[in-house]
Amino acid sequence: MGADGLPPETRMGMVTLRVNDLDEQVEFYRRVVGVPTVDREGDRATLRAGETALVELVEAPEATERPRTAAGLFHLAIRVPDRGALADALARVRSEWRLAGASDHDASEALYLSDPEGNGIEIYRDRPREEWTYDEDGRVVMTTEPLAFDALDDGDADTALPAETDLGHVHLETSALAPSRAFYVDDLGFEVSGAFDDGAAFLSAGGYHHHLAINTWNGRSTPVGDHRGLTAFEVVVPDADALAAVGERFETRGVDVERDDGAVRVEAPDGITVRVRAEE
Repeated sequence: MGADGLPPETRMGMVTLRVNDLDEQVEFYRRVVGVPTVDREGDRATLRAGETALVELVEAPEATERPRTAAGLFHLAIRVPDRGALADALARVRSEWRLAGASDHDASEALYLSDPEGNGIEIYRDRPREEWTYDEDGRVVMTTEPLAFDALDDGDADTALPAETDLGHVHLETSALAPSRAFYVDDLGFEVSGAFDDGAAFLSAGGYHHHLAINTWNGRSTPVGDHRGLTAFEVVVPDADALAAVGERFETRGVDVERDDGAVRVEAPDGITVRVRAEE
């Protein structure tokens, strides 16, 4: 994107989920997902791979199940560095949980499951960028074909996520595509990396296949409330100058901005909190 968009080094940061049972959720993410490090403080737990925070869990025993009408998380996508780590993830899921799906997306290979409170999870690995294919508009081609499990049969269920693991993308269910796309592209500064006639768009920085996806596939019509599930996610920019530019862009476009702890916090469509911070 041009100078007024997000820098190409932009990446996704931590996703925050409101949960009923913190102990159960922490055990699931340790045992099934393979998160090696959990920092707990009171009613919160931060799940890490190496120094990278992937998910924050906030306990709220009184929170109700997400209504079928409510916008929110479609899935959070944990990106592992190679096929060996994806094979290990498959072995853990097969041994300890249940696999909901698996796909070859051309640019990536992905496993799908849900946690005990119904939050969607993708665990995936990217193929090298030189192997990606592009359409006539220069956008990364993302297909959906069956995953070749025979290439992933040598995994070790006892091996945790590698330190190089991060949160590759976040996929949201929105109540309306146009306002969400306008916010994340025009206000925040992502570029459109893929658009689909069936009610979805992929958004990215730096030519990635997608850092953020939005869809209206399930007819969500109400905002995120105080129920279980997604409350916030982070976008990480490379430095303080880039963060200042994001804040100025929001203010110029009339978006209410809250600054806290060196970050910029805004409310996106559907009541989702987006926190933009600089790389540490």
